[in-house]
Amino acid sequence: METKQSLPEILTAKDIASYLGISRRRVYEILQLSEDHGGMRFIQIGSSKRVEKRDFFDWIEKNKSNCSERG
Repeated sequence: METKQSLPEILTAKDIASYLGISRRRVYEILQLSEDHGGMRFIQIGSSKRVEKRDFFDWIEKNKSNCSERG
């Protein structure tokens, strides 16, 4: 299991999956979503997708607040 401090500045789907405890497939599903619908910002490099660490943690915070608004 990854910790926030041990994550690199540019994350792969594997890094994100390990940190969140979900499959890489689910990470790629999230990356397919628009930001307005729960997706996260990413950098496209050829066919590879990477996420900046700060964008990843911003996404977590955004989704935490969305959950509290629903309930």
